[in-house]
Amino acid sequence: MGKSKFGLYIIGGAVVGAAVSMLDKTTRRHVLDRSNRMTKQVGFYAKNPEELKQRFQETKDKYVSIYEQFSGDAAYIKSQVEELKTLTPQVKELVVDTKEAFVDSKEDYKDIVHESHVNSASKKI
Repeated sequence: MGKSKFGLYIIGGAVVGAAVSMLDKTTRRHVLDRSNRMTKQVGFYAKNPEELKQRFQETKDKYVSIYEQFSGDAAYIKSQVEELKTLTPQVKELVVDTKEAFVDSKEDYKDIVHESHVNSASKKI
């Protein structure tokens, strides 16, 4: 059984695609500009390794800070969810009790309104 040429064809397709895309003048100019900038950066950091080290440190510090902020926020949200889980049954009970109180009061208010209506009607007679 022969070797698979899949990888070879993938690489060949990429090379042909890159070559065809270089026929466009704008693409060529863009690739040359990016290549020149990258070459200058590599040269700069080759001469100034401390600068590269400092940039890596700054980037690392930024990501550590983001991670710590995210961790703090996640812990806060988790604590709020846990608190909500414990409060939910209490809140449900409070709502049910409040509803029952209003239903009971509704009957009392009906009686009061009915009595005041009957008393005012009897006074008119």
